[in-house]
Amino acid sequence: MATIKEFDDKLDSLHNTEKMTRTMKLVSMSKLYRAQEDQRRSSVYARELNLLISRLSAAARESAHPLLKARPDVKNVLILVFTSDKGLCGGFNNNLIKFVKAWIAENDSAYENIMLSFCGKRGYAHFRKGAFLENYYEGVTSYPNFDNAVRVSLDLAQQFVNGDYDEVYLAYNTYISALSQMPTISKLLPIDPMTFKGNETESKIINAEYLFEPRKGRLLKFLIPKYIYFKMYYTLLENAAGEHGARMTAMDSATKNAEDLIRKFTLLRNRARQAAITTELIEIVSGAEALK
Repeated sequence: MATIKEFDDKLDSLHNTEKMTRTMKLVSMSKLYRAQEDQRRSSVYARELNLLISRLSAAARESAHPLLKARPDVKNVLILVFTSDKGLCGGFNNNLIKFVKAWIAENDSAYENIMLSFCGKRGYAHFRKGAFLENYYEGVTSYPNFDNAVRVSLDLAQQFVNGDYDEVYLAYNTYISALSQMPTISKLLPIDPMTFKGNETESKIINAEYLFEPRKGRLLKFLIPKYIYFKMYYTLLENAAGEHGARMTAMDSATKNAEDLIRKFTLLRNRARQAAITTELIEIVSGAEALK
């Protein structure tokens, strides 16, 4: 059995670990609430933007904007993978990486080239030795902001317009709850004009007659990039919410495990101390009996 000193050292280490994991859980909880609030506000903006473009749906033909133009023969595909920069968030990154690998294996025969770009250090570190690495946007996922979303979107849009890639996809974890994040791959470019057609409840509003200034075509060319910027920004927020939720859950589990180990080793230390006391009492009594 270990000595009392060894048990004390182990308990000190476990107490420090428990304090660290509890603190990380609280920090992740605070960041999660902030990311969820940003998502809520962004959802309102998204609805209004889509509704406005829906009113221009008659002008939303492929010829209205280069980002709407689908390629007849899709050969080159780019996937932008969103992961976290830091670890200690359970299977958040590994699940997405496995999902991307499975998607590539399933669709490899359909395309000539599938390239990967990355927002997040963990995904980049995993795939960087491969031959299909295109770009790495450093520091984008740690602090999601609209400026980074615009920068990445402009880069991807330019590659699409130049013909470097026929389709562009986003791979990220959809935030469902703090306990659950679902790996997702969705198409970013080209934009499907049907995206802006609206739903049945808004059909009366969309089909109403409006006077536009400037004209529909010019207004649509202005709004389409805004749609791409926002979708990129919302994906960053989705990734951040998933990361903080996963880390909060992982740190909560780690804290509970540390508490269980503290109780276990406290009991073992008390037993060891009691055994030591009992041994000393036996020696004292034996010595006293020997002196009689």
